[in-house]
Amino acid sequence: MARKSGKQYQAAHKQVEAKDYLLDQAIQLIKKIKYAKFDETVEVHLRLGVDPKHADQMVRGTVLMPNGLGKSKKVLVIASGDKLREALEAGADFVGGEDMVNKIQSEGWTDFDAVVATPDMMRSVGKLGKVLGPRGLMPNPKTGTVTVDVVKAINEIKAGKVEFRVDKTGIIHAPVGKVSFSAEKLVENASSLIAAVIKAKPAVAKGKYVRSATVCSTMGPGIAIDTAPFSVKAAV
Repeated sequence: MARKSGKQYQAAHKQVEAKDYLLDQAIQLIKKIKYAKFDETVEVHLRLGVDPKHADQMVRGTVLMPNGLGKSKKVLVIASGDKLREALEAGADFVGGEDMVNKIQSEGWTDFDAVVATPDMMRSVGKLGKVLGPRGLMPNPKTGTVTVDVVKAINEIKAGKVEFRVDKTGIIHAPVGKVSFSAEKLVENASSLIAAVIKAKPAVAKGKYVRSATVCSTMGPGIAIDTAPFSVKAAV
């Protein structure tokens, strides 16, 4: 299928050599070959040597981007009592209890980027698994989104906390900033993500953990990254 911006994409793709770039070189190249008229998101994709079908090989976690993401996420907090007021004062975009659960259930409403829930609401929130789960929005204690400290959770998400989770094909996809960021900030954010993924390596994972890595902008071609430096970090 032809792309509307096919010629621009092909011109950008021709500038990417068939080799593995160092991370800082790849980021510089992304900024050089960008052609979209909007501020694209820069993404990192890591293919891991794990089998996500096995629970003990699931890789997931969170990382706070040192330079943010260039976009403030819309946060929904599902809570009760005083936690509703705390959430509003902390800057949550949507706040509620059973009413929010019902809205999502009955309307399929998902106009938010993250969900924080207090433990007492999880019995109700659990009903939303089929809606929130596939979108990676289901609150989870391991990622700090099921908590009584809703203020901390909101602040971290707004500051650029990224939740990562390996998909069924063994790949992690995550944003690390905007093309308009300086190369230094993008490298720092990407390095933080990669370090967090390496730290989350399952004990049962055998062989090479980071099989391959690619960085790209929303509209741009993928640029392969040399994974050797990741292996060194993993051994530290």
